[in-house]
Amino acid sequence: MLKDYTSIPVEADSLRPDKITGLSRDQILALPLYHGNKTVTVGDFFEVQETGGDTLVIEGDLSKFKKLGQEMEGGRLVVRGNAGMHLGAYLRGGTIEVFGDTADWAGAEMKGGLIHIHGNTGHRAGAVYRGSEVGMHGGVILVDGNAGLEIGSFMRRGLIAVGGNAGDFAGAHMIAGSILVMGEMGVRAGASMRRGTLVTLKPFEPLPTFRDSGAYRFPFLRLFTDRLHSRGFRVPADVEQSLFRRFVGDMNEIGLGEILILEGRDHDG
Repeated sequence: MLKDYTSIPVEADSLRPDKITGLSRDQILALPLYHGNKTVTVGDFFEVQETGGDTLVIEGDLSKFKKLGQEMEGGRLVVRGNAGMHLGAYLRGGTIEVFGDTADWAGAEMKGGLIHIHGNTGHRAGAVYRGSEVGMHGGVILVDGNAGLEIGSFMRRGLIAVGGNAGDFAGAHMIAGSILVMGEMGVRAGASMRRGTLVTLKPFEPLPTFRDSGAYRFPFLRLFTDRLHSRGFRVPADVEQSLFRRFVGDMNEIGLGEILILEGRDHDG
């Protein structure tokens, strides 16, 4: 449990369940953190109540704690409060669950595992870092609330699902993978995408470089929704039976991506 809130950023990449497994309480308290330009320890900021198992639970407002779960390979990290930037960046395996909001770059360039954010997330979730070529490589990011700009930018594999709204440029430069936005999607979604699938359940106007290829029902969405339901993310049960308008593009690239826009459900007649 966090002792006191800090307004100074803390780099906390040592707070991962796969790093503390097998450590004694004293060893956990001595793990390093970086508070501004000073090296401190876990014991300076947290009370450690018990050890054992592969689950790490942290309570408190961690909005200034960056890199929580970064490069995690296994185990379960639970944050009961807000979390800072770079949560689960480069994640390889395991589960991160946040009962609060997260800042920018959640799951950036992650390769596997699951991140479930029960609040809102900032910009560039599952995206590429500046200077890199590929964003999210695999795994799943679930956001119950809203997401910011450029989610899934340069995404190669994996799944991102947003229960609320998403900002501009969702799936920009997307190489492959799937993104579902259940609320409003910002402008220029899928800009320069090569492959992959963007699905939205609200009206949306694609860029003119996408071609309307008609309205269809997509049975494969049943697999999509089943996968989300199994991870505790709720999608309307009749989505796989619904009519979607399909746009293919971006024709400025190789044009093998698609944007599916909900048009009507079976019970609409």
